[in-house]
Amino acid sequence: MTVVAFVSQKGGVGKSTLARALSVEAARAGLAVRMADLDVSQGSQVDWHRDRLAAGLDPAPPVQLHRTLQDALSYAASVDLLTIDGPARADADTLAAARSADLVVLPTGPSLDDLRPAVRVGNSLVKAGIPATRLLYVLTRVSSEAEADAARDYMISAGYRVASGYLPERTAFRTAQNGGRAVTETQYPSLRAAAERVVQALIDALPEEG
Repeated sequence: MTVVAFVSQKGGVGKSTLARALSVEAARAGLAVRMADLDVSQGSQVDWHRDRLAAGLDPAPPVQLHRTLQDALSYAASVDLLTIDGPARADADTLAAARSADLVVLPTGPSLDDLRPAVRVGNSLVKAGIPATRLLYVLTRVSSEAEADAARDYMISAGYRVASGYLPERTAFRTAQNGGRAVTETQYPSLRAAAERVVQALIDALPEEG
């Protein structure tokens, strides 16, 4: 049983996008997957799952809205992978999710307006006792290789791991998700490859069992 938590200080940086992609690809690989949506005010994962079912897309790992982290974790023992999509803010629940997770994924855009709060979240988690090795930053909404390189250097200089690859800023990703698909299921091969590289980086960052 593996728990991966997706957390962020702000919305719109790709937290739900990455949770969907990892969940779908893990389910496609044959794992029993469950998605926990902790943002009860939005419930965007539940809406996306409904769209996925309506489109007849497989696999469609189950999604449930949870009021508390403990409620979500109560299902962890029954699956191979539990992905936790936290609310778009850093609070006590973020720390609790990080403590319960085998991997904490922190998506961030490449601008300083994104990178600075992302670093602050990481710093607060490390200060609270979460090992920096359990944290993995993922670059999203990137416009160029140069922008990705600069953002990656910024995060590494702050002392954090950054996943290989990045999600480029493309309308096709939003279009795919509007139809209940994951970003790894977009119709464009080059964009699929970019998304698959990021998902593989998440898988590679998971601790080995035993």
